[in-house]
Amino acid sequence: MKILSIQSAVAYGHVGNSAAVFPLQRIGVEVLPVYTVTFSNHTGYGAWRGPLISPDDVRDVILGIEERGVLGEIDVVLSGYQGSEGIGEVVIDAVARVKAANPDAIYACDPVMGNAASGCFVAPAIPVLLRERVVPVADLITPNQFELGFLTGREPYSLESTLEAADAARAMGPRTVLVTSVERPDADPGTIEMMAVTDDGAWIVQTPRLGMKANGSGDVTAALFTAHFRRTGDAADALARTTSSVFDLLQNTLDAGSRELLLVESQETYAHPRMQFEVARVR
Repeated sequence: MKILSIQSAVAYGHVGNSAAVFPLQRIGVEVLPVYTVTFSNHTGYGAWRGPLISPDDVRDVILGIEERGVLGEIDVVLSGYQGSEGIGEVVIDAVARVKAANPDAIYACDPVMGNAASGCFVAPAIPVLLRERVVPVADLITPNQFELGFLTGREPYSLESTLEAADAARAMGPRTVLVTSVERPDADPGTIEMMAVTDDGAWIVQTPRLGMKANGSGDVTAALFTAHFRRTGDAADALARTTSSVFDLLQNTLDAGSRELLLVESQETYAHPRMQFEVARVR
């Protein structure tokens, strides 16, 4: 499998491609990383250095890959945080080029906008771009519960309303929706869930809630679920593998008292997930 991953990069720490690439490689995926920024560290520190890469330069990198004649070998285009409208248009164009070369390729979009704790933290134009231009051309999206509500104009709260919001998102274009950070009033407050919804059904998995904030964990989640699902077409299995790997990555990071993900140290959790959480069919 080959994945063209268009995301940010940092020298220190693990977000964007700096979070997604290694876990994908560890499970045997060939990754072609295209960078949208090259920062010293993620912006959560409040200070960073390094350049934004212009949309024209990102487009040139993709054009150079196309000129090598390899777009027909790409199975997945993966994108995460889109810092500007220009980058969004580059991603849309890349998806069209890849699908022209390989009609079986899919586009997996992590529609990064914010979260329930922080609210929306992207420029005002980005949610509109994602909702109106990007999500409609995606085959798979991986929003958190907050982002799902933003995309669909609904308030996913209960299990049923989250399913309804996922279906509303699927009606926009993507056939598969992975909803992360699912919280509902009837669940144990010490837990958190993820839900996968496809044409074949819907599944949910619950894990203990860990008392930590981990930048980049969503990028790892989106990458691993996309790869597992693209490889097998089995959403329940992809959900189980991804949940197991990401939980152990987070637990290892918490145990070490590290602010940055222990991405390399946790590599066995990607290659050999413990499959310690039960996935339940909810539809």
